[in-house]
Amino acid sequence: MQRMTRRPRPSWRPLLVLAACALAAGCGNGTIPSQNPDLIGSSLLAGPGAATVNGPVDGITCDLSEMLAFHIHAHLAMHVDGVPRYLPAGVGIGPPLLYSGEAVVAGQCFSWLHTHDPSGVIHVESPVQRSFTLGNFFDVWGQPLGASTLGPVGGAIVATLNGQPFVGDPTTIPLDAHNVIQLDVRSPSVSFQPYSWPSGL
Repeated sequence: MQRMTRRPRPSWRPLLVLAACALAAGCGNGTIPSQNPDLIGSSLLAGPGAATVNGPVDGITCDLSEMLAFHIHAHLAMHVDGVPRYLPAGVGIGPPLLYSGEAVVAGQCFSWLHTHDPSGVIHVESPVQRSFTLGNFFDVWGQPLGASTLGPVGGAIVATLNGQPFVGDPTTIPLDAHNVIQLDVRSPSVSFQPYSWPSGL
């Protein structure tokens, strides 16, 4: 008599997370229209990444839903040789990523630090109130950051925080509510660009 083998049961959890998050209109206070509608791939500093999918990074995990006990936003603008380079949508969100236009509205999991779109807005959504830094965000992204390193780009960094020069290690720049951060690599440096926060953020 031929022995029957049981087929493994498929895991629906990631699909349910994707569907529920999409129905929630962008997961939390999620998606923001990009202020850069003409983005092309080459203008991104690097592709999305979520190092926390493989385990905690700097004490930050990737959870099945967004954690909104502590919910603030910061903004990051970057220039290389005077040319804007953008954050990708989906940093800190585990693949597979579900897009609506250029915004990521769902994924396998959500790190406490993540992006939904290439507007430069960093979402801080944590189950605990604690201090987060730009270095934490780059660690979650899986990209290096230092005095002379901005992701895949090398060169001295000029950092500005809320219109004032930031002197010191750029990894220590705080991701406080509505902080506007600008990093310029190599010359020419770009004058500080204020950010107009959308309603609801």
